[in-house]
Amino acid sequence: MSTATERRIGVFVCHCGGNISDYVEVKRVVDVCKEEPGVVVARTHMFTCSDAAQQEMIAEIQEQELDGLVIASCSPKLHMFTFRGMAERGGINAYQYIHVNLREQCSWAHRGETVEATNKGIELVRAGIAKCRLMEALSPIRIETKPHALVIGAGIAGLRAALALSDLGLGVFLIEKAKRVGGWAGQWKSLFPNNSNGITLVDTLLDKVATRENITLFTNAELLEKSGTVGNFDVRFRVDDGSSVAANVGAIVVATGFDTYVPEAGEFGYGLDGVMTLPEFKKAMDANDGALVRNGKPVNAVAYIYCVGSRQKKSDSCTEPNNYCSRYCCSATVHTASVAQKAMPDIHQFHLYRDMRTYGKDELLFEKARANGSVFIRYNPESAPVVEQTGDGLLVRVNDELTGGEELEIPVDLVVLVTGMVPRENTNLIDILKLPLSQDGFFNELHLKLRPVETVVDGVFIGGACQSPKVMAESVAASLAAVSKAGALLL
Repeated sequence: MSTATERRIGVFVCHCGGNISDYVEVKRVVDVCKEEPGVVVARTHMFTCSDAAQQEMIAEIQEQELDGLVIASCSPKLHMFTFRGMAERGGINAYQYIHVNLREQCSWAHRGETVEATNKGIELVRAGIAKCRLMEALSPIRIETKPHALVIGAGIAGLRAALALSDLGLGVFLIEKAKRVGGWAGQWKSLFPNNSNGITLVDTLLDKVATRENITLFTNAELLEKSGTVGNFDVRFRVDDGSSVAANVGAIVVATGFDTYVPEAGEFGYGLDGVMTLPEFKKAMDANDGALVRNGKPVNAVAYIYCVGSRQKKSDSCTEPNNYCSRYCCSATVHTASVAQKAMPDIHQFHLYRDMRTYGKDELLFEKARANGSVFIRYNPESAPVVEQTGDGLLVRVNDELTGGEELEIPVDLVVLVTGMVPRENTNLIDILKLPLSQDGFFNELHLKLRPVETVVDGVFIGGACQSPKVMAESVAASLAAVSKAGALLL
């Protein structure tokens, strides 16, 4: 092993497209750090993570015979494995590469303080160089993993994850907190976009689970303990009869789903006779084959009020607003309107919306609802619709932004509040798994683009709407991504 002063270290500082160089004088950082002991090359790159920059660094490693590497760029959460792989391709041991976080820990933390940020950046990189001088080559170790996985949550995402893990030949413990599997999809008959029957879909998946000898399903079950490390977790969960079951698994997939927003009493008339949420409306339609009756008369008019509990502003009456869009609500509502129109051809339907977000192919559902006679009225959130009880039923007052703010009075039989997703209450699970939450309260992934289903706990993955609002297809895609990560770890 060469001494610290004999090391041949390369230092590469990233502009990050201006994210770093707008606040840190990267050239000065390089000029100062190239004088550090052991540094034989120091340069900047616009994007060190780009293929072109990586090829240039590999060339420098080989031409300069470097035995150490310091890269000052963004968070190691993004590109630590990228640069470890690049170092190995260049011929350097992956663990003789040091990552300096010059973006989150310096430039972004000191915007408008260029001199101070630059001085701090110099010291951060110098510390990285000093560490690199003392680093020794390491060899990765292999550990024996347990060929079993725990899936928490048996909604659509959890069921599909369990079946996919089973297909890989892994044993699966599937636990569901409720007495019945299927989550929200298992409660409804007609689902968008293709009118698939949610109850039938869940029953089909459950039948497949029942035929798999390597899947054990527990309902009315809840995780109690977790210990161990990646590839070898000891878990214990409570089961239906009150006893507990211990298991040894190599990975954990969390697919606990979501809850729906419950309006406050009086919010858009909630609590008045005839005012209900979209899930309640769908259940009522399913129970009556789509033909609704109220007070002994067929329902002739329905008003849907969108974005209830979503994209709110903080106020005295709303101290913890949900700032996000749940994304599925618009598509679910226009699809429900088409189902209602088919069952009740003479019904009048009014959609009071802020913004219509039937993205992708679901735009066709919006067009179908309009073609079937639904009336869409855009309201300004500063003058939200008002719902009143009258002797004849319900009256909705709204200013139509599409007609210059004209005030409309719409008598209806039912008002449907289109509520979005909210994080499911998972306090015990959060404490046991030690998973961080996003600012919206959902489980937080390690990185949105690069590691979208991994968590800060190695071997614990997330999938479905427990991570963020998703439609069913997106939930399944995320859960299968989690399966692929777990499979790569355990096989």
